[in-house]
Amino acid sequence: MHKGSCLCGAIQFSVSAPLAPPTACHCIQCRKQTGHFEAGTDVPKSALSVTGEENLRWYHSSEKVRRGFCGTCGSALFFDPIHGDWIGIFMGAFDGPTHTKLAQHIFTAEKGDY
Repeated sequence: MHKGSCLCGAIQFSVSAPLAPPTACHCIQCRKQTGHFEAGTDVPKSALSVTGEENLRWYHSSEKVRRGFCGTCGSALFFDPIHGDWIGIFMGAFDGPTHTKLAQHIFTAEKGDY
């Protein structure tokens, strides 16, 4: 079981499935949302349990994807392809070690020039 939360603790989550090796996304949308590149893992939606869901806000960044964040502290938490059976969770939101290793960098053509 892996657990995590937003910065203020208003949203907490747990994952009952193994974490896939994370990817680091350098696309413009992920950089704008997080302030840098985004590292995340994908899990089955059925394996995710969220408490404090009333504090969770969603931004539809496209017709196919919404991004979840805390309405209180602004922490970026989730990447949700609306019609998929999986959800992305940002690695920085996990509490404690995840015992994962970065698998790859994606959308590197859009990476920052720094």
